[in-house]
Amino acid sequence: MNFWKKGRDQSLPEFIALIALQISMVALTIDAMLPALPAIGQELGVVEANDTQLVISLFFLGFAVGQFFYGPLSDSLGRKSMILAGIAIFGVGCILSLVSWNYETMLLGRVLQGLGAAGPRTVTIAVVRDRYAGRGMARIMSFVMAVFIIVPALAPAIGQAVLFVADWRAIFLLLMALGLICAVWMMFRLPETLADSDRMPLSLARIGSAVKETVCNRHALGYTISAGFIFGAFVGYLNSAQQIFQDVFNLGDLFPLFFGILALSIGASSVVNARIVMRFGMRFLSFAAVFTLTGLSLGFLIVDIVLAGHPPLWAFMLWGMTSFFCIGLLFGNLNALAMEPLGHIAGTGSAVVGALTTLISLVFGIVVGQAFDGTVLPLVIGFASLGVISSITMMITNRGLRGAGAQ
Repeated sequence: MNFWKKGRDQSLPEFIALIALQISMVALTIDAMLPALPAIGQELGVVEANDTQLVISLFFLGFAVGQFFYGPLSDSLGRKSMILAGIAIFGVGCILSLVSWNYETMLLGRVLQGLGAAGPRTVTIAVVRDRYAGRGMARIMSFVMAVFIIVPALAPAIGQAVLFVADWRAIFLLLMALGLICAVWMMFRLPETLADSDRMPLSLARIGSAVKETVCNRHALGYTISAGFIFGAFVGYLNSAQQIFQDVFNLGDLFPLFFGILALSIGASSVVNARIVMRFGMRFLSFAAVFTLTGLSLGFLIVDIVLAGHPPLWAFMLWGMTSFFCIGLLFGNLNALAMEPLGHIAGTGSAVVGALTTLISLVFGIVVGQAFDGTVLPLVIGFASLGVISSITMMITNRGLRGAGAQ
């Protein structure tokens, strides 16, 4: 159909809003579930409280696997078809979780949701790249991220609001509605941004060669692994956040408020990074952030041990806000550093970097989350130890690259 390729003329604000909404699906699908974890565990017969964390972890598993496929396929089959395919898989996962009769069915639904959400999250970046380049793309992504920052802060409150008027299954109805809105809006308003003449042949040999080049490049692989360690600490936090705020600090329904404050710390650092990265460079900011994060976590670990894992809430929040500010600096800069030598295979390279980062973070995030013992000690130990490992990995990766400039 003609509208499929041409769509309709979009204003810049509408384009930004559509891209931001599609990227936000991941954050909303993760964070809106956090207040519902106890109710899900109780209704579906979960015996161990820590096992409810798998609702978060297995979403990341599907998300990691999905990233391997959508980028390369969209280079050959077009952007809109891959986004719509992802939203369709996401919808099937939501339906499966909505009607789940046991915990295994719920988790299968979450894997499918992650597998589907990887489509909009991965391919919409390529859509922006198709339409804009250089500073133009940076400008658009800055606007998109400004909108996106709000979502992680508000998502738990949205989930909590749903629980006030319905049960946890209604959250999946909300997510299905979001996916439907994204699909219809994109179908009728967004033109296909990858021209037929620019599409690449669907070749397993070409994709395999690009994957091999990515994982064999010391610079790309080193910073990808470093990002995986740091993101692993963050995934460990997401896995155990509900238990920490509601069980350790007894915040009850105030949990979304404090979760949102920490989420805004990451958003604030993204804004700051956009303003200072051209002056100081990605590499300098990354090392400064990882050393600060590691030092703070090691210091807070000593305090935490003295207090038997029960620090005052203000101290935990102060450590959390500072640490998450550092993580916000690391997210974008480490990804950009990993992509530096992969410009000629950007589509597949980005997919491999994203997938490996997520898989590594999933492993360590599960370890940190499952270690929850009614205190914040496991989380702080996770941040400190993974910070040390990431710092060492970055130093090894950067060895011999000093001639590359500040970057």
